[in-house]
Amino acid sequence: MKAFVTGGTGFVGAHLVQALRARGDEVTCLVRNAAKAQARGWSHVRVIRGDLDDAAALAQGCENAEVIYHVAGRISARDLDEFMRANRDGTANVLEAAGSAWPGRFVLVSSLAAGGPTTPGQPIDESRPPSPVTPYGQSKLAAEVLVKAMARAWTIVRPPAVYGEWDREFLKVFRLARLGFATVFGDGSQELSVIYAGDLATALVAAAVSPAAANRTYYAAHPAVTTSRELVRSIGRAVGREVRVLPLPGPLARGLLWTIGSIAHATRRATLLSADKAAEFLAPAWTCRADALVHDTGWRARTDLETGLRRTATWYHSEGWL
Repeated sequence: MKAFVTGGTGFVGAHLVQALRARGDEVTCLVRNAAKAQARGWSHVRVIRGDLDDAAALAQGCENAEVIYHVAGRISARDLDEFMRANRDGTANVLEAAGSAWPGRFVLVSSLAAGGPTTPGQPIDESRPPSPVTPYGQSKLAAEVLVKAMARAWTIVRPPAVYGEWDREFLKVFRLARLGFATVFGDGSQELSVIYAGDLATALVAAAVSPAAANRTYYAAHPAVTTSRELVRSIGRAVGREVRVLPLPGPLARGLLWTIGSIAHATRRATLLSADKAAEFLAPAWTCRADALVHDTGWRARTDLETGLRRTATWYHSEGWL
């Protein structure tokens, strides 16, 4: 198939491009940095320089595409407006470039953040109305609304926490674990769904090619649930260390997030750590069920946490990141 990918040089996008090339698909990527695209070591990938505000580049990428994978977006921003400009308005720009008569499938990579947190032992599924608690989640849900309103076939995939090669967010935890300690928000009992990036990439492809997945929203996750405490301990095992877990009680965590966020705001810098993220970091559970995606497409998350973390640690070492 002919695929157009936004955000192909990013973490999830890199895994998606790899999966598409393994299938033999013709891949076109929108990239802001040609050097970064070259560093990915792609072969037989068409590169278009531009961003989500570049109408000409978007139109060029959408032309003749049978599937558009919209992966690009912001996971950190200075405020809600900045999130909306990137995640909602950027999605609108891609949809406009495709045109109302475009006959292909539009696949949006959303987030569990759009669905919202839950309570321990009760992973959410697509039947629960979305309830985002952060500006990021609100912006991803706003993008979903636009996609659903367009007169073309679409599929939305909401992954939970994603880890794997090329990721720089979990890398921070790996580096701490290598030193023998790691912090967790709250007491470490927060329940989490996670997914290895390679599995997410195959989920996106399955969602794009399955007729039953047209005009559906799905969660994509490994069925095993972990906790924040066990996650950092698993990362420790992946790097060969016994990790001492340092809990951050709620009041201390909120104060720390407020301080970091205030400094970032004063210096006009985006950050993943801010006061409005307290509802996310201190929620009792971020878990979801992928049963619907499995039923409709036959996809399954095949990489368990221990295997995926070891694979990720090995890659970090080989690239000199760890």
